[in-house]
Amino acid sequence: MAYETIKYDVADHILTITLNRPDKLNAFNMTMMNELIDAFDKADADDNVRAIIVTGEGRGFCAGADLSSGGDTFDRDAKRGPAKRLANGAVDYSDASIRDGGGQVTLRIFKCLKPVIGAINGPAVGIGVTMQLPMDIRIASENARFGFVFSQRGIVPEAASSWFLPRLVGISQALEWCYSGRVFPAQEALAGGLVSKVVAPDQLIPTARELARSFIDKTAPVSIALIRQQMWRLMGADDPMEAHKVDSRGIYARGRSDDVKEGVMSFLEKRPAQFKNKVSTDMPDYYPWWTEREYK
Repeated sequence: MAYETIKYDVADHILTITLNRPDKLNAFNMTMMNELIDAFDKADADDNVRAIIVTGEGRGFCAGADLSSGGDTFDRDAKRGPAKRLANGAVDYSDASIRDGGGQVTLRIFKCLKPVIGAINGPAVGIGVTMQLPMDIRIASENARFGFVFSQRGIVPEAASSWFLPRLVGISQALEWCYSGRVFPAQEALAGGLVSKVVAPDQLIPTARELARSFIDKTAPVSIALIRQQMWRLMGADDPMEAHKVDSRGIYARGRSDDVKEGVMSFLEKRPAQFKNKVSTDMPDYYPWWTEREYK
């Protein structure tokens, strides 16, 4: 796919995805949705990609949904045609045409097998902030601004943010930001746990790349992929026994792998490890261990 709204650049095993509509503060549209999903598909299939950074071109990260359609911006029937109806005339909410576009992006990032770092360079509101939530770490420029502005637009939080946000920052902080819909500065995002670090603008990408390198150097790609999915998917487990089951499968399956033999022997022989297992071909047989619940 030739990209119109994003840039896709791989260097030193780090993929940088840059939202690229700077004249519109990188506002989100359906083209960007499709291109982001494709980019993450491409990244997961490419063993040369070991970590991903997402940032914005120009002075903004993402100004939210493109509002150029005016009052019909969020009217699915007006933009896509009427949704399916049940026999009694009620809306068939299983109709895939009503799916939230931002949610399709965040769910794809959630499934990613590579570490994802958000490098938030400027204003990020609406989908511009909710698309960051399934990223593993968010680093903000001092110029960044954040806003869960849905209450001020008459809609509700989207992009599965009602699941992600309270898990990241706690329910009280999540509700305060969503109730008010106000835009707040990077330092408040840091204090509230939305971002892990605030840096000078010219240090944003170098800081993100340094962090990405720490995920790549000396680590086994398959281990990283499994760790990412274990951590995210078990956050909602109702008992630690669920984690114990998955951990046990992982230790058993990986314990017999060439990677683990190499990891142990390289430690004993005091030399750098050369991990050979690939995410594209060598994921263990218990993966994926969860039950998919998707639109069909």
